[in-house]
Amino acid sequence: MKTIHPRPNPIIAALYTLRDLEVGVVVIHGPAGCGFMASRMIEEAGIRVVTSSIKERDLIFGGTEPLVDTIRQAEKLFDPSSIAVIGTCASMIIGEDMDAAIKLSGVKCKTFSVDCHGCMGNNTSGAIRAIEAAGKASLITDDEVRRQTSILTEASKIESESGMASKEYLRPSRGPTKLKVALRIKEVLENGGKVAVAMIAKKELAYRFADAFIAVDEAQRRLGGETFFIGNLDTGAGLPRIRRYAEDITGELGSKGISICVEGGLDEYAFAGRKMREKTEEFGPDLLILAGMPHFYGAMGMSDILITDQPRQLANYVSQGYEYAVCETSSHSEVMSTRSIIPLETGDTLREVCGL
Repeated sequence: MKTIHPRPNPIIAALYTLRDLEVGVVVIHGPAGCGFMASRMIEEAGIRVVTSSIKERDLIFGGTEPLVDTIRQAEKLFDPSSIAVIGTCASMIIGEDMDAAIKLSGVKCKTFSVDCHGCMGNNTSGAIRAIEAAGKASLITDDEVRRQTSILTEASKIESESGMASKEYLRPSRGPTKLKVALRIKEVLENGGKVAVAMIAKKELAYRFADAFIAVDEAQRRLGGETFFIGNLDTGAGLPRIRRYAEDITGELGSKGISICVEGGLDEYAFAGRKMREKTEEFGPDLLILAGMPHFYGAMGMSDILITDQPRQLANYVSQGYEYAVCETSSHSEVMSTRSIIPLETGDTLREVCGL
């Protein structure tokens, strides 16, 4: 089967990975518009992104000169601790030797290349290339390279089995209204039922999905019932930026008196979800809310509430008969530069129906 709806790009996956590594400047070696939207979001997160802006003549005569100039200019303008040069489809086609260009630039800061392009297949291929390059540049240990590679490989496997890559074509969907979901949560709590919230979030998206804990906790305090919260918020796992996300979120939850069970880090979503199941099943919930990447939980029930940020993934859930699946469409753009939890539309709807 061939998937024909658009899929995430390996170049952009490499770009986000370099952000997580907190590289000072990323040089995209390609046309000026390559990665434009993602680059703007990355810069909002504090990482400089520039482009070599290769032109038609460079596709014929080579792009070494504009790349060397861009690397030098980046060091002069930003004085970074490190620079990463990302390949693109254009640099791959012309066979650009980015390492030679880096050497020719003569810059003093740590500078390394990530050999990737848009035709590599799964987006995780680009992320793995970035991780491997960072390992060679001594930004991370060999053990961390192996850990990250294992996570990314497993994530691709799950996506191909039950995610967006498992279908030939998925049309973006808005799905059911948040009101239907909120009323379901309210009904269970006010009848003294047990509600579990399991968050399997990917990196910074946890700043949005963690609001499920807050909203359900507020509803439980008003209505009654019992709650159990579990999420992949291990502050000791992952790259420095990822650990900081977890610290921010757990700190904010703690300040509100919300206690959660922690299973895995924010970059361990590929494994964390399935590990959550045993603890959640011990609680014996009358209603289970899966927020973030529900299909990574491994066993979704038809009456479970599924909260995703991907319209095509929502279409996947709806097509399988999950009637309580909803989408928080704008999540990624909203969390890029935040350091605090951002309310979900689902959460605000729950607050409204509970009179909070």
